[in-house]
Amino acid sequence: QVQLVESGGGLVQAGGSLRLSCAASGRTVNNYPMAWFRQAPGKERDFVAAISKSGRYTDSADSVKGRFTVSRDNAKDTVYLQMNSLQPEDTAVYTCAADRTPSEYNGQNPAMYDYWGQGTQVTVSS
Repeated sequence: QVQLVESGGGLVQAGGSLRLSCAASGRTVNNYPMAWFRQAPGKERDFVAAISKSGRYTDSADSVKGRFTVSRDNAKDTVYLQMNSLQPEDTAVYTCAADRTPSEYNGQNPAMYDYWGQGTQVTVSS
C-alpha cells in the first residue's frame, strides 16, 4: 500500500512562492505517474499538474502554466510542485496522487489515480 504525505503549504502574500512536496512511503512510487490536484471551498477538484514516471514529460493546467512547475526525485520517492507568482485564486487544498498504471503518463483525470494524500492548505492573501 502506498501512503502519500504532502507538505509545504501555508499562508503567503500574492506574488509570493511556495514549494509543495509529496513524499511516498509504504511502497516506492518511482514507477508511478503522479499528479497534483487542488480543491477550493465549494468547488470541484481541479487538475493542476502531472508528471510521467521518468519525469521527462510534464503537463499543467492553463491557469498555472508559466507559474507552477512539477518535478520529481525518484531517488527520494518525492514529487514537488514549485508555485511562483501565487494569486488569491490559487487558494485551495493541494493534494498529490499516484497511479499503478503501466503507462508512462496518466493524464489529468482524477478518476484515473489510485492513491491520494490528505492534502496541504495553500492560502494566498491579497
